[in-house]
Amino acid sequence: MALLEIKNLHVSIGEKEILKGLDLTINKGEIHAIMGPNGNGKSTLAAVIAGNSKFEVTKGEILYKGKDLLAMSVEQRACEGIFLGFQYPVEIPGVSITNFMKTAINEQRKYKGLDPISAKDFLMLMKEKEKYVEMSSSLSGRSVNEGFSGGEKKKNEIFQMAMLQPTLSILDETDSGLDIDALRIVASGVNKVHTKEDAIIVITHYQRLLDYIVPDVVDILYEGKIVKSGDKNLAKALEEKGYDWIRKELQS
Repeated sequence: MALLEIKNLHVSIGEKEILKGLDLTINKGEIHAIMGPNGNGKSTLAAVIAGNSKFEVTKGEILYKGKDLLAMSVEQRACEGIFLGFQYPVEIPGVSITNFMKTAINEQRKYKGLDPISAKDFLMLMKEKEKYVEMSSSLSGRSVNEGFSGGEKKKNEIFQMAMLQPTLSILDETDSGLDIDALRIVASGVNKVHTKEDAIIVITHYQRLLDYIVPDVVDILYEGKIVKSGDKNLAKALEEKGYDWIRKELQS
């Protein structure tokens, strides 16, 4: 059974249709890179999977672990193991990363019928996962993303991903604004979190991220649909030829 199945998905915001019959299947263990020009629906797809209510699904279905994802609340989706890493992570003044993560983990545990995590186990987990992204303990004691640099915000996103151990992670332009050192650290963290039991969707414009997080499948999203899929070499071809190559192929 596929982990995520999207069939004939149509999505609008107001009067504008953004996704126009999108089909996508993602299996456990896979990393999918979704690429495409700006304004063609990549971030919309991420938002719809995560449950952003400003987008209206007008047709189609999304199955996650065989269940109707569209019938789930945002909270249910998170507890079922869906994680969205934002392109522009928001600041949450007055809420420490430590308290934020402990609350999130305990909500997941409550959903699964488990007791709250003990203070000792939580601190051990924090120390272990901080190493994934070379994050200092002093940073995790601060308010969520408040006063963080762009690189620190992205490291914090992957730290949260490591702590929550999602089944499906969606990383929306995680490489945006990162210098080469931060890119390496963030990508390394993603690779450490990934297992054969989960899947990752990486939304990106650039081949450089895919040198570090090597995709099993590259999907090109153009004009609201997945129009071409291939292995990592498709991203390299796209880097060399640009999106005009895709446009011309579709017209021929």
